[in-house]
Amino acid sequence: MKKILVPIDFSPTSENASKLAARIAKLADSEVHILNMIEVPTGVVDMTSGSSFSIPESMLYIRKVRDNMLTFKERIFSEVENVLHAIRFQSPIDGILSYSEKIEADMIIMGSRGHSRIQELLIGSNTEKVVRNSKIPVLVVKEDNENFIPRNIVFASSFKEGKDEALKKLLKLSKQFNNTIHLLKVNTPQNFENTNDCRNRIENFVKHLDIPNYTVNIYNDENIENGILNFSNEINSDMIALATHERSGLFHIFNRGITRSLAKNANRPVLTLRV
Repeated sequence: MKKILVPIDFSPTSENASKLAARIAKLADSEVHILNMIEVPTGVVDMTSGSSFSIPESMLYIRKVRDNMLTFKERIFSEVENVLHAIRFQSPIDGILSYSEKIEADMIIMGSRGHSRIQELLIGSNTEKVVRNSKIPVLVVKEDNENFIPRNIVFASSFKEGKDEALKKLLKLSKQFNNTIHLLKVNTPQNFENTNDCRNRIENFVKHLDIPNYTVNIYNDENIENGILNFSNEINSDMIALATHERSGLFHIFNRGITRSLAKNANRPVLTLRV
């Protein structure tokens, strides 16, 4: 993993994402790009030029943002060797996506104000739109995860034929961390399969992939979300990885009718992999 992009707005959530990015960058020897999108303050009018804002006021604002970014960079990324920063005048979504393509980032790491449900964790104004539209993996962080090392990763999927692109992307990102991938199929009362069939399907799914360390897990629960979180809690996983659909941004393993609440401790980072 060569390049990590971290959009920041100096909020506690973006600080949590930045701290996690710093830890990953140290482990993977990655280059970090921190990005701030500027929206020029409204209501400032330059009477001499007729523009909607004055040049002196705007330059002062930009200088303040730059100073804040340099302070933030030094405080959070002091132990990371390669950290670059950028300020852009663009809408947050377009700016993040275009900049990730410009620098050829391998991953975007974003904070979220989401609550206890996986879908709530990912469905926020900016984060959800980036998840839905980003061509590269997005790691969504809810809170500060001290001493984060992605040693145990849960990859939840339906393991249907032709759905292996997400797992390939995960393996590409995680191969340098010497981790174990816990392949998880959640059985629900509405969509139940016997253990033998599930296990055979998963083994067939991964037989052509080079996965150094993995486990096969079939977990029964009342719904998929609870199954993912309960299993992740049981093994004390470091991260949850899920595939997102190219068009809707929703997990292809989820049924839209599943709306029950998840456990309240959905605090692990969630990696979304677009397929």
